[in-house]
Amino acid sequence: MRQMPRRRPRPRFRHRRRLPRPPLPRPDAMARRTQERGGSSESRASQEPPLDPEEQARALCLRLLTGTPRTRRQLADAMRKREIPDEVAEHVLERFQDVGLIDDQAFANAWVESRHRGRGLARRALAQELRHRGVDAELVTEAVGLLDPEQEEETARALVQRKLSGTRGLDRDRRIRRLAGMLARKGYGEGLALRVVRDALAQEKDDDDAELRPGVEGQDAWE
Repeated sequence: MRQMPRRRPRPRFRHRRRLPRPPLPRPDAMARRTQERGGSSESRASQEPPLDPEEQARALCLRLLTGTPRTRRQLADAMRKREIPDEVAEHVLERFQDVGLIDDQAFANAWVESRHRGRGLARRALAQELRHRGVDAELVTEAVGLLDPEQEEETARALVQRKLSGTRGLDRDRRIRRLAGMLARKGYGEGLALRVVRDALAQEKDDDDAELRPGVEGQDAWE
């Protein structure tokens, strides 16, 4: 008779004894510990020497000049907001101007070229922007004088041509007001704006007539 294999007895696992959790710290003890830590950091901060105003002014100007040119007035205003003494700010500004880090004339010239090419602004609007940034009046006059009147008129014509098709469907007077108003907001004078707009409308009419004329003549010849 064949004997059945004996089953191995299952191992018995012993229950692990759970260790008691450590008691949570009392709120008053935690607050006292936090206060002690804060006090130590405050005491260390009080032992550190205060920042030198000149070093603070120099660091501020260098940070503001990184990547973006600034005028002397813009830097002076920034230091005044940080409550840097006026005599310290003036000394730092003079030093930066001596080494060429501050150059209001170069700033104004670059501003005129960039804003006219990118936004199509005329001399009047450019002068207003430069004065708002604290550039001296004489430097403003020299900078906007670099913009040739013929170039200014050419830019005005290009601006009108770009917006002309968007005014189709309006009556002539409304088109003139809208296009001339656009030029006025960019600093162009009223006389130049009206002349450029009327020239553009007249040219548009001539182009439309030229497109229709061959068809009309061909129809007459067929009849």
